[in-house]
Amino acid sequence: MTSTRVHLNKTAPDAYKALSAFADTAARIAAENGVDDRVKELVLLHCSQLNGCAYCVRVHTDRAAKAGVGYDDLAQLPVWRESGVFSERERAALELAEAFTFIHSGGVSDDAYARATSVLTDAEYAGVSWLAVEINAFNRVVLASRLQTNPVARS
Repeated sequence: MTSTRVHLNKTAPDAYKALSAFADTAARIAAENGVDDRVKELVLLHCSQLNGCAYCVRVHTDRAAKAGVGYDDLAQLPVWRESGVFSERERAALELAEAFTFIHSGGVSDDAYARATSVLTDAEYAGVSWLAVEINAFNRVVLASRLQTNPVARS
């Protein structure tokens, strides 16, 4: 197995810049549509966890902490369905994020759509959806390039 791969961000910087601009646009749309930073970072982090993207998990764990996501929330995110720490809005956003991450398994099911739209406004639904689309794209670029995540220095 080859450890060094072509880094798509370095070999096609214009495409990477466009993806970054798209991510900024998705974040802006989400914020304008009522998606707060806490929900945004939970969605971005959970999609990255589901995709196995250690690099993006690191980035969004730090950003989630800055957005007010506590240790208990971070620890329970992978098991959010069994956890009582997330609000109805957060749970709706997380389910929607999973549906977009596993879109190849039948799309967003009618049940998932109904649960999400029973809690989220149409604007919030759109905001969360665009966040999931952009982070899933980033996860694929990072995973294909095998970008490494170095350990954080411990004190």
